[in-house]
Amino acid sequence: MRKFYLIGFFFLLLFDTLGQCSFKFTAEHAKPLEMSIDWIIRVFTNPWVYTAVLGYIGAFFTWMLLLKKAPIGPAFAASHLEVVTVMFASIWLFNEEVQWLRLVGAACIIIGIIFLALAEHKLQPNDQA
Repeated sequence: MRKFYLIGFFFLLLFDTLGQCSFKFTAEHAKPLEMSIDWIIRVFTNPWVYTAVLGYIGAFFTWMLLLKKAPIGPAFAASHLEVVTVMFASIWLFNEEVQWLRLVGAACIIIGIIFLALAEHKLQPNDQA
């Protein structure tokens, strides 16, 4: 079961990060932002917008599959690792700055997820029969 969770959350993070970064690529390629038909055409003729949609579809189905078996508390918390993965992907893909406060926030998210997972593990009945 643990392998199922690890693989499932890996794909959830992959799809979520792909979706977010694809939207950023779409926004970059559709500049300048303006409420016009030209801007709408620039958005919908950009392949990144469709990659973003595919990322979100993949994330949705992965999330639904995970929710069938994973405890909701830790699963919901772990799904927020997307904030961390998108931050690191943005540093790599978009040359965004690494600020120490962002790193502290990412560490807090990771520590919180670990604590929730440990608490959930302690609540599980032991199967020693």
